[in-house]
Amino acid sequence: MPDITVIELNKAYIFQQKKSLVLHDVDLKISKGEFVYLIGKTGSGKSSLLKTLYGELPLETGTGSIAGFDLNTLKRYQIPYLRRKLGIVFQDFQLLTDRNVLENLMFVLKSTGWIDKGKCLQRIQEVLQKVGLATKDFKMPHELSGGEQQRVVIARALLNNPEILLADEPTGNLDPDVTDDIMALLMDISDSGRAVLMATHDYRIINKFPGTIYKCEGGRIMKIDQIHS
Repeated sequence: MPDITVIELNKAYIFQQKKSLVLHDVDLKISKGEFVYLIGKTGSGKSSLLKTLYGELPLETGTGSIAGFDLNTLKRYQIPYLRRKLGIVFQDFQLLTDRNVLENLMFVLKSTGWIDKGKCLQRIQEVLQKVGLATKDFKMPHELSGGEQQRVVIARALLNNPEILLADEPTGNLDPDVTDDIMALLMDISDSGRAVLMATHDYRIINKFPGTIYKCEGGRIMKIDQIHS
């Protein structure tokens, strides 16, 4: 089966919010079902690269595409349509604290155009089953552990059956055992045919859960074979 490219950047320049250049001449190619790590020190450009891919920061120099969208010509009105093809997982869960798990997920479906309540409830149960939280839909976020909250975030990211999962330090606030559980879940998602691009500084998990590795360093991004912790 041929590789299907779902993310591609060529000679891309990546800027931070304040228009300061953090990465230049970025070449990146990610295929369907590939698990890719993005490593590098804080401030090396990992988060800015992810923000460029999901349309929060514009791509003004170089070329790029993700999930069939051209990042050079991406218009503001197209960004919600792009994000329906992406699942985005943050380190700081960003759950709505005044709503239970079911209501958090229902909010996302309603805001992305789902209308039929029965189909919404069915989809929510499917993703909660996938992340091992089928019996926790009535819980408030503060009643869940950190690992459970991150599982809700991953469930939320899967709701619209995305082609690609972008994860920015998704295990940064979790202890090693919980981290391994979350990594096993992300690997399973990748095995199901979705590309996963994960920014991390936790070299332990890269050695335990192998994938393709790109390193941000000195304003450049390079593909490396292995890391030394």
